[in-house]
Amino acid sequence: MFALQELARGIYPSVLADRGLLAALRTQAARMPLPVRIEADDGLAGRRLDPEVEAALYFVALEALTNAQKHAPLAQVTVRLREDGGVVRLEVADDGPGIAGDHGRGSGLQNMYDRVAAAGGALDVRSAPGHGTRIAAAIPTEAVIGTPVAQPVDADSLR
Repeated sequence: MFALQELARGIYPSVLADRGLLAALRTQAARMPLPVRIEADDGLAGRRLDPEVEAALYFVALEALTNAQKHAPLAQVTVRLREDGGVVRLEVADDGPGIAGDHGRGSGLQNMYDRVAAAGGALDVRSAPGHGTRIAAAIPTEAVIGTPVAQPVDADSLR
């Protein structure tokens, strides 16, 4: 429940400010009541990204984890973080029940889309009954904050 409160208040955690995205994701994963595995490129350990990029990806991950906790409390969740070709990629995938049809754009999903777009990136949401949910964000590491990229970053390449 702490994650929901933190998300609702928009709290910028000190671990994110002090130690970066990967440390903040690991800290949040340890707080979750469902099993969360963090996978990250070695090159991202201890590396700092633009604060706006880190914040966008952190809050997308937090929203995705909160959604998994709420809608798939028995699921296992994997958070993947990597960088390639000047793009940092975040994927949050769960093995929960999934969502049928159009997932719509509830306020949580809309917030994720908005955060990633504001950082110049793209967000992809995939879900199907019996196949869990996968949320993928991709943001250029040298993003011009507030300017969406002309060609959306291919969030699909996270697989």
